[in-house]
Amino acid sequence: MTNSTLAYYNQNAKCFSDSTLNVDMSALYAEFLPLITPQGHILDAGCGSARDAAYFKQQGFIVSAFDASEQLAALASDHLQQPVEVKTFQQLADKNHYDGIWCCASLLHIPKNELPQTFLKLQNALKPNGILYVSFKYGRQERLHNGRKFTDLNESGLRALVNKYKQMQLVKYWQSVDQRPGRESEVWLNALIKKETAL
Repeated sequence: MTNSTLAYYNQNAKCFSDSTLNVDMSALYAEFLPLITPQGHILDAGCGSARDAAYFKQQGFIVSAFDASEQLAALASDHLQQPVEVKTFQQLADKNHYDGIWCCASLLHIPKNELPQTFLKLQNALKPNGILYVSFKYGRQERLHNGRKFTDLNESGLRALVNKYKQMQLVKYWQSVDQRPGRESEVWLNALIKKETAL
């Protein structure tokens, strides 16, 4: 994440958190959660407001969460009622630790040339047969918008990324529209990726 992107989230943490807390994510939960071991451990990576982590916790899952923004992590800790770490994807060093990792609208701030290394860290952090959910704004460019840097992905870009890793298997990918009011014209690429057992 660039300094300007991080500064945006620190400066607008409360507004951003408030704007996302009540978004209906049930359709995405319905794709992800049935694939996770009951009472399994889920990492909400780049958790923002911790809206999703809090839902997973309510469903009986063990939850961990982190965000690169110190201000967002503080708000997320309050909402989740447990500590949320301040760290980046580059600092993720867990090995075979999580049954599921949830990267909802968080990897899109990773520069494109850093995505392969980030996916390797996510693969390593998952247990065998663990599930990774990712979402990107639909497209194929890197762009700057309102002070934030975005990396957009389409299906071919996603497949090329996942295919770099023998243990990563693309289970499903699909497009969806943004659920926030007034953002219905924005399209997202969603994907579920499984970590296969060691070859």
